[in-house]
Amino acid sequence: MLYLLLKALHVIAVIAWMAGMLYLPRLFVYHAESKPGSEQSETFKVMEQRLLNIIMGPAMAATWIFGIALVLWGRWFASGWFMVKLVLVIAMSVLHGLYSHWARDFAFDRNRRSAKFYRIANEIPTILLIAVVLLAVLKPF
Repeated sequence: MLYLLLKALHVIAVIAWMAGMLYLPRLFVYHAESKPGSEQSETFKVMEQRLLNIIMGPAMAATWIFGIALVLWGRWFASGWFMVKLVLVIAMSVLHGLYSHWARDFAFDRNRRSAKFYRIANEIPTILLIAVVLLAVLKPF
């Protein structure tokens, strides 16, 4: 029963983290199209920081904590599918760090990237998420 509870908490954390990972770059698209210093730009700054600090950061931490607990409990650490999944989750975490860096650039009106760049960046977590879910559910190797 504890394993199932850990799995449920892990899934909840992943959903919250991914919601932020998909929404934040969309905010960046709109923010990149707004004039620095404008009321709209200042609103995006607040939205981005709240999303990162209140939802995404805690959700990423919970994802890692519950995920590690599941790996230890289920003894998945030697499985091939898990090793690939781990690499993809590390990539997602690095992307989270990049998003945080880009939000900081916006916070100080230092953004140098186009809205098109952020539209493309918005697709990366989707691709990673699909691969992670397929590995976790199918456990192909």
